[in-house]
Parts: sequence; structure tokens; C-alpha cells
Amino acid sequence: MANPPARATIPVPCGTTRGTCFCYKPDDPKQSQEEQAKARERSRQCCEGFCQHHLAVEAAIGSPAFSAVCRFLEGWSPEQALEACPALADYSTGFGVFQILGQTAFVHQDPAVLAWWRRQTSAESDSPMAQCLITGEVSPVARLHPMVKGVAGGKAVKPMVSFNEDAYESYGKGQSYNAPVSEEAAVRYGAALNALLDGPMQAKHRFLLGDATVAFWTDLPSITEDVFVAFMGAGAERAEAQAAQDAGQLLRLHAFLAALRKGNATAEAPKEGSTPFCILGLSSNAARISVRLFHRGTVAGLLDNLRQHFQDIGSTPRPAQGKRSADPEFPPAWLLLAQTARETKDIPPLLAAPLLKAIITGAKYPQGLVDAVLRRIRADRTIIYPRVCVLKGYLVRNLEKEVPMSLDIANPEPAYRLGRLFAALEKTQLDALPGINATIRDRFYSAASATPGVVFPRLLRTYQHHLSKLTPGGKVNREKLVQEIVSSLIGFPQNLSLADQGLFAIGYYHQTQDFYTAKDKTAKATDNQ
Repeated sequence: MANPPARATIPVPCGTTRGTCFCYKPDDPKQSQEEQAKARERSRQCCEGFCQHHLAVEAAIGSPAFSAVCRFLEGWSPEQALEACPALADYSTGFGVFQILGQTAFVHQDPAVLAWWRRQTSAESDSPMAQCLITGEVSPVARLHPMVKGVAGGKAVKPMVSFNEDAYESYGKGQSYNAPVSEEAAVRYGAALNALLDGPMQAKHRFLLGDATVAFWTDLPSITEDVFVAFMGAGAERAEAQAAQDAGQLLRLHAFLAALRKGNATAEAPKEGSTPFCILGLSSNAARISVRLFHRGTVAGLLDNLRQHFQDIGSTPRPAQGKRSADPEFPPAWLLLAQTARETKDIPPLLAAPLLKAIITGAKYPQGLVDAVLRRIRADRTIIYPRVCVLKGYLVRNLEKEVPMSLDIANPEPAYRLGRLFAALEKTQLDALPGINATIRDRFYSAASATPGVVFPRLLRTYQHHLSKLTPGGKVNREKLVQEIVSSLIGFPQNLSLADQGLFAIGYYHQTQDFYTAKDKTAKATDNQ
């Protein structure tokens, strides 16, 4: 039997008091002889009661490890404490645990001891007995569920289960008896959630997405658990900047990104594919915590779904230019979600969980996400990289369309060509009228993308006027481009569906990026001459 540590306790009562004591307190020189004698007598009585109680329940527990403790106690006296473990003189808690030599677990963790303790707790509980929804065992039901911390929004601390109105009660069961969860299971899930969301390691397990607070954990230590939250919550670029001072964390992040780029079979990928993971999305309402998402899978499946997500939404990112930073290789979920509203507080509250589910499970993207992005484009006439990513992902995954990552002059889709044509007409206007305050995009984009049959004939007439102001070489090149775009168009459709409006925006973005990419290449070639 190993010498018992001086902290923690074996879960068995000592005498008539729970959790007291298995230690011998040395004489305190500040006490009188009478007080010292009383303290020694108290230690003797505690030890005697402690031993008698253990021996009395030995047969009921039926554990070989517990029986070994009983044999040890039969020959023990308080005076032996300091001789066996001098370090006890420095402690005043009076708590200890037992451990069998050669074993890693403590005696109180033995399944037979734990089962006996649960039976004792159930027998002494005043709560009604029912089958627990979590464990499936018949045990005392928790009247009140634990308070959960760390969920963003509203009141800081709320339960996950509560019934505060008679209308929510049924079959004569009040409060949380409507959702029977055992007292033990309630304590455990409450402690686990609070550790993930509000504990010292919350930065490793918790991130925010819209109005949802997301908890992530794996069953075993893994590279993915170390970097996933930073990757999803901040994005690869920010996570890399944050990890710059930690060489180990930076290596783990690079291994994770390598797995996304090349696949799980590469040498750089984490060798942890079969490790299970869980992800839980929570949000706060007036009275309680709502579960928006729960998913369990393996790390290999998670990496595969993440890789597929970035392939589906992937478009050619713009490099850094001037004060504008480069577009991210892996657009984080919060950036995609931010495209649905002008301000973060206006993001639709029910989009975060469906978007996260689509990313981690391979499900279809939420229709509301695409609708909101198209509304934002019509409102501010701005087509930027993350918005194009949302539109492309929807077309590729939800509608199974083939959408290129960059300009595809062979793409025959009318909506895509109309978007390219609109970009060419706008560029012609800008070349003809440098410094113009409002372009055709500011005035006609919404109408052109929704009803091209009405708008484009007028734009082409204006285009001829702008074309005449270009240099001879520029005029020829622009006319060739416009003829190439319209060569496969058979008239202009009167209306475009929402999906085609997304394709229109992608075509516009690709053609516009090609204009400025070509300009950068020409400028660089000129500089090298």
C-alpha cells in the first residue's frame, strides 16, 4: 500500500461526519497540554470511527482493492502517520486517498466502490427516482440543472434545462422532472461544460460564430484539438500570427493546414484520423441555454469535410496591394457570415449553426446565407472575395454546378457571360472617363443582374459612346473581348433566378480581377525593361 497523499479524500464517511479525516495532527506548541491531549484524543476517535466504518461496508462493496485498504486499516494507528509520511506535518486539511502499489488509479475510483457510493447517494436523496435520459439508469432525478457559464449573449449564467411556466409542465411533473436527468449526470455535464466554456483552457475549446458559442473537444489529445478553435475562430492568417511566439503551436498549425491542402495521407498530416471529436453549438435566450448544433465524428472525417468545404468555396484570392491585405486562402466561417449584414449585430441569428454544420459535416449550405449575401450585393453593389466564396459554394454544393475558381472564357453559362460583359462595359466606362464618381455598377448592377433583357440594350448603346473615347489599340482589344463574350449569347434573358444572379456576380468578379491582374503584369513587365 502506498503512503496516502495528504489532499483529496476517499468517498466514504468517517464516523458521523462525511469526508473527515485520516491524518494525525502533531502537537501544536502554541496549545496548552490539555488542548494537545484533546487533539490527540480527537485524532484517535476519528481514526477509530474511520476504520470501523470501512470494515463495516467491506462486504457490501465487494472490491479486492477496498479489502486491501481494510487490511491496512486494521493495523494502523494515528501515531504512525508522521513516521510513515513526514510530509503530513506540513498539511492541515486532514484529507487523503489510497492507492495500491503498481496501480495508476486510486482505490475510490474502483468501479465497485463507485457503484456502492452511487447506491448510497440514491438511497439518501429526497428526489424522485426515474430513468435518466443520459445514462439510462434509474436514479434520483435532478430538480434543478446546473448553471452554465461562458455562453455569449444575455445573462451570463443560465441552465440548459428549466421549466418556469405551468404551460411547459406535463403529466403532473414540475420543474426539471419533465426532463429526467439524474443528479450525478447533471453535475457531470455541468462541470464538463463549464470547464470547456469558462475554464482555464477555454481558448483551446471555445470560439464564437455569430450568435452561437461553439465548444470543440476530442476524446484524446491531438493536434486538431490544439489548433481547430484558433483556426475556426480567427482564421488561418490570424491564428498563425498569434502562434508566432510559440514554436510548438506554430508547427501544429502548419501540420493542420498541410492536412487541409494535401490530404490526411501526407507526411505532414496529423496521424490521429480515428480520434473521435465532438462539437457543440450553444446560444443564449431569455431564460436558458439553447442547443443549436451537436455533432460527433472522427478527426479524419472532419479534415475531409473541411477540405471539401474550402474546395467548394475556393476562388482565386487577390494578393496584397497597397493598404489592402491579401484575401485569405481559407476564409474563416465568421468572415462568410459577416457578408450577410452591414454590421455584426444585424447578422441573422439562425445562420451560424447551419453554416457550421455544412462546414463540418458536408451538408448543404443554408439557403438563407446565399439570399442574405445577394441582398447585400444588391444594396451596396460590392462584389468581394468572401461574397464570391459564399455564392460559389452554394452553386457547387447545393446545385451541383461547375463553377471555375478564376476567369473561364470557355464557360457557356449565359449568367456567367453576362456578368463578364457587365464588367467589360464598366471597365470601358472607367477607361473613357477616368475619375468618374459613379459607374454603371453603382447605377445599374441590381437591375442588370435581375432583369438583363431590360438593362443591357441601354448599356450597350452607352458602351459605344465610351468606346469611341479609347485609344485605337484599347478600342480594338476591348471590342474583341466584348465580341468574344456575346458570341455565344442568344439574346438577353428577361429575368435571372437567384442562382443565376449568383453566377452573374461570380462572372463579374472574375472578369474584373482579370483586368487588374493583366494590368499588374503589364506594369511589372514595363518596369523590368
